[in-house]
Amino acid sequence: MSLEVNSLELKGIILFRPKKFNAARGYFIETFNARSYAEAGVDSAFVQDNQSLSRRTGTIRGLHFQRPPAAKAKLVRMLRGSIFDVVVDLRHGSRSYGRWCSTTLMGEGGEQLFVLRGFAHGFCALEPVTEVAYKVDNFYAPSGDAGLRWDDPDLAIPWPVRPADVVISEKDAGLPFYKFCVALRCLRC
Repeated sequence: MSLEVNSLELKGIILFRPKKFNAARGYFIETFNARSYAEAGVDSAFVQDNQSLSRRTGTIRGLHFQRPPAAKAKLVRMLRGSIFDVVVDLRHGSRSYGRWCSTTLMGEGGEQLFVLRGFAHGFCALEPVTEVAYKVDNFYAPSGDAGLRWDDPDLAIPWPVRPADVVISEKDAGLPFYKFCVALRCLRC
């Protein structure tokens, strides 16, 4: 597998670009190869695949994470459309605790983002009919389900959508702010 590997600003967050083989009839991409990803530093044993569809541009999902012992790593990839993808470091004691980084993933580009355990993750659909698939290395546990507000002023993430145009779930709209979670120690990842 030919795989371009790029580290983002937060240690352990990796952007992958698998080689795309184009031909007159279409293309072929090897989207996952455990050996190649392990050589690049990803040795997670993925146990579940998830997929989401965002019908409208400006749909924001997140910022989600699972508290231990249900924490999970993710390998995120685009099927169709594009997203502004964000991760926030919630690992207590980390040098980058409370910091975030972002990247754009595009269906045509084939990029994939590896998100370590201990990070919140969210994204904004940049196109209508955007489909995202991701592998996770732990099963969903309702008791560990948690998140942070997408519009948290302390995180100050520059989402590429006007607040009035954001499409968000009721659940995500009710997530707590970062400072509140720090005060209550609910970010122990």
